[in-house]
Amino acid sequence: MRYARVSVGGRAVWGRVDDDTVRLLSGSPLDADTAPTVIGAVPRAEAVWLPPVVPPVFYAVGMNYTRHIEHAHALGDANAVMPGRPEVGYRANNALTGHLSPIVRPAGVTGRFEAEPELVAVIGRTLRRASYEEARAGIFGWTIGNDISARTWQHQDRTFWRSKNADTFKPMGPWIETEVDALAQTTVLRVDGEVRASFPTGGMVFDPYDYLVEMTRYLTLRPGDVLWMGAESTCQIAPGDTVEVEISGIGVLANPVQEETA
Repeated sequence: MRYARVSVGGRAVWGRVDDDTVRLLSGSPLDADTAPTVIGAVPRAEAVWLPPVVPPVFYAVGMNYTRHIEHAHALGDANAVMPGRPEVGYRANNALTGHLSPIVRPAGVTGRFEAEPELVAVIGRTLRRASYEEARAGIFGWTIGNDISARTWQHQDRTFWRSKNADTFKPMGPWIETEVDALAQTTVLRVDGEVRASFPTGGMVFDPYDYLVEMTRYLTLRPGDVLWMGAESTCQIAPGDTVEVEISGIGVLANPVQEETA
């Protein structure tokens, strides 16, 4: 099943995505207490896509693929070492944007401006001190993320507050797929139709369930929380480009890149 959030008359509405139609729902499929019913429909080609979930907490993994670690180390990143255990960071909801919405490069950005194609786990139930199997059962579904980074800011600032969290820096979507073996898929990054990266989605140092087990030793995860799983490769992008992240079995997240105008 594929679930999305779309804008209808300026209002966010959940929908179930079929081949040609988004069937609008009365509520959230993440709400275990109520079963949403169909209240209308819009043609899929006319849908205005929103991020498929607004997470209570936005978690993100860094340096979770060996090749990415080696590449960052070669560029002089002293922190680019193989992790000994799953450790997670946070991102900001203001950075989220949906499928087909623009990625806006701020006027003050110079140097490397990069995309990173990522698998995203969407949590479907409350988890605390979860076992590996409980962690597997606790994932509602999977979506796609594009982790945009302004590298000069990343090196200038003490935190990632603007380099990874500026408005539009975290496209996510187009929907949540609930029936896929996400770790058996292939991730592809394209710019203007040209393949810039392709790698096995599941080729991680630690998989999503490893992270959930470690995280829930200390944190309570709740329905709608998201966990971005990192990328093997990055790619420079620029205004005028269209960036696509495809994960087989899930879908394609596409966003044009624009320069800030005001």
